[in-house]
Amino acid sequence: MDLTTARSRSRSAAPRKRRANASPKTVASAPDTGDGLTLTDQAYVQLEELITTLQLPPGAFLSELALASRLSIGRTPIREALQRLARDGLVVVIPRRGILVSEINLRTQLRLIETRRVLEALLARLAAERSNADERSAFRTIATAMRAAADKADDLAFMRLDREFNQLMAAAARNEFAVRSINTMTALSRRFWYLHYKEVGDLPQSANLHAAVAEAVASGDASAAAAASDRLMDYIESFTRKTLDL
Repeated sequence: MDLTTARSRSRSAAPRKRRANASPKTVASAPDTGDGLTLTDQAYVQLEELITTLQLPPGAFLSELALASRLSIGRTPIREALQRLARDGLVVVIPRRGILVSEINLRTQLRLIETRRVLEALLARLAAERSNADERSAFRTIATAMRAAADKADDLAFMRLDREFNQLMAAAARNEFAVRSINTMTALSRRFWYLHYKEVGDLPQSANLHAAVAEAVASGDASAAAAASDRLMDYIESFTRKTLDL
């Protein structure tokens, strides 16, 4: 059953109950699983965080039943979310064996950066040109929150803000083709960063470079946004190559 069919069947089923004790959305306080997200979206967000923060480590086999119990979400949304994660390269489906979390590969990461550099600069430029007032305000809020997370050495808050930053950039750029391409790369990059940042990374530097992109977009300066994006990608490439020494 493909993803489109699965979604169609899921929507035609009886209405689902929202998970109890949902809290209002706040910047980086928790994975974005609140209003407006389907159960599949909620499962995807939570599973992505579990994988990118290595709580589900590379090589781990995944059970739909166990994940459904862990997240208090039905097996159908879990299955659909795993299909999306497979498309993003975070899990691998092995026929007759099951689903496992993908391994982390340095060479793959370097090839990913080559492509990300071009797409990130394009998205930053487009977002600076096309974002509306609410989106620009959100970029400023994220920039401030990223620096605050770095000051507190709160890597999980920064990871969540990075995800929110990427989502906002994709929405503000208003180019679905670029967005489809970048969406398969950002989670892999977050996981690689989370694995190595304590050894070769610099959380304040990373936060400041991300914040600079957000602030350039918020100012509406397309050239400055693209240049800030290039500086961020320079750091990410340098960080990735330093892991060769580990």
